[in-house]
Amino acid sequence: MEFLENRYSSGRAEFLIIYGRRRIGKTELLLHFAKDKAHVYFLATERPYRENIRELQKLLAEFLGDELFGKIAFEDIDELLMTFADRAGDERIVLIIDEFPLLIEQYRPVLSLLQKAWDLEISKTKLMLILCGSSVSAMETDVMGYKSPLYGRRTGQWRIDEIPFFHIGEFLPGYSPEDLVKTYGVLGGVPAYLLQFEPEKSFDENVVGNVLSKGSFLYEEAEILMREELREPANYFAILEAVAGGRSRFGEIVNATGLDKSLVSKYLTVLQRLGIVERNVPVTATRSKRGLYSIADSYFAFWFRYVLPNKSYLEAGLAEEVWERSREDFNTYMGGVFEKLVRKPEVFMKLTDFRFTRIGRWWYKGEEIDLVALNEREKKALFVEVKWRALKEREARRILKDLERKAELVGLDGWEKHYGIVAKEIEGKEELRLAWDLKDFKKN
Repeated sequence: MEFLENRYSSGRAEFLIIYGRRRIGKTELLLHFAKDKAHVYFLATERPYRENIRELQKLLAEFLGDELFGKIAFEDIDELLMTFADRAGDERIVLIIDEFPLLIEQYRPVLSLLQKAWDLEISKTKLMLILCGSSVSAMETDVMGYKSPLYGRRTGQWRIDEIPFFHIGEFLPGYSPEDLVKTYGVLGGVPAYLLQFEPEKSFDENVVGNVLSKGSFLYEEAEILMREELREPANYFAILEAVAGGRSRFGEIVNATGLDKSLVSKYLTVLQRLGIVERNVPVTATRSKRGLYSIADSYFAFWFRYVLPNKSYLEAGLAEEVWERSREDFNTYMGGVFEKLVRKPEVFMKLTDFRFTRIGRWWYKGEEIDLVALNEREKKALFVEVKWRALKEREARRILKDLERKAELVGLDGWEKHYGIVAKEIEGKEELRLAWDLKDFKKN
């Protein structure tokens, strides 16, 4: 909102690109921003290009209150927008074209035509043009990419991301910090998904009723998104199921899927660009062949681990039985989720107040450290172990001692080193210098 308001108050022509995965809240954000401003909101659909242009013309004519404008036979979007910009004069108007990638799909020259409209007319007005899209690959490549006709025209861009963890509780008041962390493990920070969980129901009831039950919004959402975004979804499904099942190395994924190495490499690159999969290397490495793959998106990670492999049972209405059988594995799954959550900068900073330039995991041969934060300017390092279980003080001290041993293997000679631990609950936490548990995961 701050970014959009600043651009609006610039008083000059603006050409903004707003994008992000589906259900992340882009449209809601833009409509909220524009509600008290002169604006036109147009949603592109899968109808033919000319029909979309006619619909946009109708909305622009209604905005201008000009019946004649609505009757002009415009051949293309450039003529339409240049004429609209001319009629608008010096008025500050926000024009939002949502799901812009659909127009590119139907008529690729729309990119060149929009470039022409911007260069010849719109850039000289006070129009605020916003292109919005859910196809991340299309927005990054076709709209903002170096080879795009629109390259260099935009005045700003923003990729909408998940909401920060500490705001999830606003969707589910009354949920304990543990339930909120578990909810994050199932839904991530996607507002549309969080709205599916009912605050008056328990975490387990919500998972069974709103994710694992046939017919619920979240039951087939991952499948729908994959089919909309990707060609050959079956191959992507195989890769994601392998990664969700714990195959994190490239060779393991190739063996599990039976796909050719070059195909797996190509598909993993696409999934990384979409923000569904991430590749991690040890935090101290600049480049490494030892990269490990994991599913970055919590909802996809949960869906490919618990929904897809159990489809036959879930289709038969056995959601409660599937969830009961999955409890132990879910606890294991949450170990990885909790680690990732603590590594998120906004969470890590709130817990530790440690200033860092790099943060991540570290591993070498059989040794691993869950979290290493490096302050390269001051040569300080904070090593942290993360446990999704309750710990007694004695066990916590034992873990910290072993952490000191492992930290020596990282190197960093001459650095100032600190050691911490994060767990579900730590008995005698006050006796330890750097220890945090779920009580510290409250928003305020």
